[in-house]
Amino acid sequence: MASHHGVIVTEFIKLSRIERVFTGKLSASPTADDCGNIANQMNERAQEITSGLPPDLDALPQLGGFRLRGIAMTRLETFIDAAFAFAITMLVIATQQIPDDIETLLAAFRNVPAFVASIIVLGIFWRGHWLWSRRYGLEDGVSIFISWAMIVTRLVYIYPLKAIFSSMWFLLSGGRVGHVLGAHSESQLRALFAAFALGFTAIALEMVLLNLRAWQLREPLRLNARERAMTFNEVTGWSIPVGVGLVSLVLALCLPGTQIQWSGWIYFSMAILVPLHRACFGRKPE
Repeated sequence: MASHHGVIVTEFIKLSRIERVFTGKLSASPTADDCGNIANQMNERAQEITSGLPPDLDALPQLGGFRLRGIAMTRLETFIDAAFAFAITMLVIATQQIPDDIETLLAAFRNVPAFVASIIVLGIFWRGHWLWSRRYGLEDGVSIFISWAMIVTRLVYIYPLKAIFSSMWFLLSGGRVGHVLGAHSESQLRALFAAFALGFTAIALEMVLLNLRAWQLREPLRLNARERAMTFNEVTGWSIPVGVGLVSLVLALCLPGTQIQWSGWIYFSMAILVPLHRACFGRKPE
C-alpha cells in the first residue's frame, strides 16, 4: 500500500508540472509592456511621417482642394515613372526593328490603335499613382512594398494588355488594324482573358491599398475633413476596377467558348460606373 501511495504521489507531481508548463504557455499573451512597445513603435513611425511635413500645411500648394504633401518627387516616384516609361517602350508598334520598307511600315501601323489604347490604360494607373504621391508624399516600408508589387504586375500585364487590344481592334475594324489572337484552343483563349483580368485587378487593387495606407495614416498626415473624404473616395473609386476585373475573371473561366468575348467587353461598364461613383460620392465637405 505504501508503494502504491508513492506512485500516486509521483504521478500527481508530474501532472502538476505539466499543468504549470501549459499554464505558462497559455498565459504568454501580450503583456502591458508588449503593448507599450508596439505603441511606441507606432508612435515613432508616425513621428517620422510627421517630421517630413511643414508646420503650416495650409501654405502648401493645393490640387482640387487637397494640400500636396509630396510636391517634391521622391525616389520611389522617380522609380515608378521609370518603370512606366520602360513598359511603354515595350509596346512599340514595330515589335522587332524599325521598318525599312513601305510594306513593313504599313504593317507596323496596324498596331497603332492597340498601342494608343494600351497607353491610355497605363496612363490611368500612372496618374493614380502620381496623384497619390503628390497628395501624401509617403515613402514608408508598406508604400514601397506595394509600389514594387505594382511595378512587377505592370511589366507582366503589358503582354496580355496589348494582345487583347490588338484583337479588339481587329474585330471592330474587320481585320484592317490590329491582329487576331494567336490562341489555337478554347483553353488558351480562356487563359489569355484570365491573365488580362488578373493583371488589371492586381494593379487596381494595389492602388486601393496605397490609398488605404494613406487613410490609415490620416492622423500623422494631418488630413482635414475634406482630405479624408477625398481619400476615402479614392479607396472606393479604385474598388470599381477591382470588382470589374474580378467579374471579368469569372466570365473568362465560366462562359461558353462562343461567348467568352464578354469577359473583355465588361470593362467598358466602367464608363458608366466611374462617373456614377463620382456623382454619388464626389461631394466633399468644406
